[in-house]
Amino acid sequence: MSAAAEERVLISVATYNERENLPELVRQLHETAPTADILIVDDNSPDGTGAWADEAAAKDQRIHVVHRAGKLGLGTAIVAGMRFAIEHKYDLFLNMDADFSHQPRYIPALLAGMKDHDLMIGSRYMPGGGTVGWARSRLFISSSLNRLVRLLLRVRVLDSSGGFRCYRVAMLQRVSLGKIISRGYSFQQEMLYRCCLAGARVGETPIIFEERRAGSSKVNLWESVRSLSVIFWLGFLHLLGLGKP
Repeated sequence: MSAAAEERVLISVATYNERENLPELVRQLHETAPTADILIVDDNSPDGTGAWADEAAAKDQRIHVVHRAGKLGLGTAIVAGMRFAIEHKYDLFLNMDADFSHQPRYIPALLAGMKDHDLMIGSRYMPGGGTVGWARSRLFISSSLNRLVRLLLRVRVLDSSGGFRCYRVAMLQRVSLGKIISRGYSFQQEMLYRCCLAGARVGETPIIFEERRAGSSKVNLWESVRSLSVIFWLGFLHLLGLGKP
């Protein structure tokens, strides 16, 4: 945990039907970051994810669980985790996927970067980063989206859509979480944009993004279209000088 060894760290994982992945993920998180707490934000998974999380929390005080009524969107799940971190006075809030797309072995690098940053991003697009098993079409769409975000929102990062991130909680308190309009995958770009408007020092560290080990992807065409429309709307507001953290 190096640079963050004396800071209280909360690792947040949003879940919906991740019962096959969660036990091994929690085991690896304890191994990689033994002093960090883990927050599982479950959207009423029908596969028993929430029940397993409750059982784990009853046995280990480092594990916390937030249950939500249903599938309310990735963005709102991450915000719920951020509010938990603020309320319980953590110093650092680290968010990652539950499906092993984000490997726990990169956590030490993210935490080390927080020594002189307010936000660290696990980046697929900086030297040393990459993806495994992606078709050329998917790589083209992803890289094009990142270029579009840099153009419209003027954020100077290589990977604006990556969800493997660590935030300084004091910086999150400068962002109006209640004003975030993204519910799904555009949340990553909007949150980055609002953090930059709030003066966040942003850094990146390379990661290799891998495909999920078990379960099915939650991405769909409608969510992709809706997310793109949010990015254009934020870009329009930025052009008019109306962007606010």
